[in-house]
Amino acid sequence: MTPYLVTIGLETHVQLKTATKMFCGCSLTFGEEPNTTVCPVCMGYPGALPVLNREAVRLTVISGLMLGCEISRHSIFDRKNYFYPDMSKDYQITQNTYPLCLGGGVTIETPEGPKRIRIHHIHMEEDAAKINHYARFSGVDFNRCGTPLIEIVSEPDLASPDEAMAYLHALKQILVYAGVSDCNLEEGNMRSDVNISVRPAGQEQLGTKVEIKNMNTFKGIHAALEYEIARQLAVVRGGGMLVQETRRWDPELGETQSMRSKENALDYRYFPEPDLVPVELSEAQIESWRTQLPEAPAVRRTRMMAEYGIPEYDAGVLADVKENADFFEAAARACKPGLGKTVSNWFMTEVMRLLSESGMGVDVCALTPAALAELVTLVDEGVINGPTAKELLPEVFAKGGSPRTIVDERGLAQVSDVAVLEAFIAQVFAENVKTVADFHAGKKAAAGFLVGQVMKLSKGKADPKQVGRLVAERLAEGQ
Repeated sequence: MTPYLVTIGLETHVQLKTATKMFCGCSLTFGEEPNTTVCPVCMGYPGALPVLNREAVRLTVISGLMLGCEISRHSIFDRKNYFYPDMSKDYQITQNTYPLCLGGGVTIETPEGPKRIRIHHIHMEEDAAKINHYARFSGVDFNRCGTPLIEIVSEPDLASPDEAMAYLHALKQILVYAGVSDCNLEEGNMRSDVNISVRPAGQEQLGTKVEIKNMNTFKGIHAALEYEIARQLAVVRGGGMLVQETRRWDPELGETQSMRSKENALDYRYFPEPDLVPVELSEAQIESWRTQLPEAPAVRRTRMMAEYGIPEYDAGVLADVKENADFFEAAARACKPGLGKTVSNWFMTEVMRLLSESGMGVDVCALTPAALAELVTLVDEGVINGPTAKELLPEVFAKGGSPRTIVDERGLAQVSDVAVLEAFIAQVFAENVKTVADFHAGKKAAAGFLVGQVMKLSKGKADPKQVGRLVAERLAEGQ
């Protein structure tokens, strides 16, 4: 069977984190009543003129700098003309000829090693309205029209659905780190048009491109790519011809469906937007924004591994969410050197479990980095043991407070005095003569039971390491 190569390119639309729309002062609050955050400008009334949102320009440049793009010193807006209910003025203000950012890329991890996915360009544009379909009619909500977007257009460098997922995840992480967008897929902050083609191995020319429009979940994109690749391969291997078209993904049927033939740029009759002046950026302005760039996620992962002695896996999990990484670093820096891995273990197991159960983010829970550092330090110093710390953490997570103060007020300090521990052990041995006999008869698991009974007798306060050592010594003596 002839091997085929898969080629994927993504056009990812990302909502910029601004307070108002791209060309007017309407609010961008999510979830408002339909058609209540609109004005003559975003509705396209005759005589209403757009005014460019300066913050949208800054965030676009920040995005480009984070992604390694060349920032255009001169860019213009264009009108993209089309007739559809979601654009009341019958054209969209976008950038076609002179976009704001050129080049750049995103590095992803693949089974074969790191792979650079090139970016062709990033341009600014306004979003269209939202069409809601009901059983007997459809409605248009213009609250979203005029929302500032950037469209990040990749080169056709992706070769599988898994690579597409890695690219989108890395892209989302970079943009969230930079404060450019919330990238909240549920609120439509990040959507992608997916372009797919297949061609015989060895053929240089790309195959016929098919586009899947407005995919707004990563899971849906992965499923749609898998289906569409299989569909295209079945067509060409069966001797058929693919046509350039736009398709939609039906998640209920698990298939793509044809919508229309693919438009070309000529169909949109682009021409320069006459109501907006060009965007002119100085070197000084760009460099000023460059100083605002945060540490990139990949750089942070490498640094955390070196600074805190944590493995690559830990660094990847922690850096995946900026707020989690910020919390971890603050807690680790509040501990003595050498406890980075311990803090990482506590955060990745106990804290993340509590976050998952509560549905909260670490930035809104009552637990502070200082409190987690204090808890880790109490265990490290032997003031309390691990089980006591695990019982204490949910309370501090929910209500806040100082772990050290709580330990002192409730008398939770760990019992390490040998004489006291030996008294507990003597009582347990006296009450469990058969278990002791079982151990000497070869049932080594009996030792663990005895240690557990000592911990129970001490109400969890005994030093488990000390208890384990003393129980083992007593059993070795034949007692």
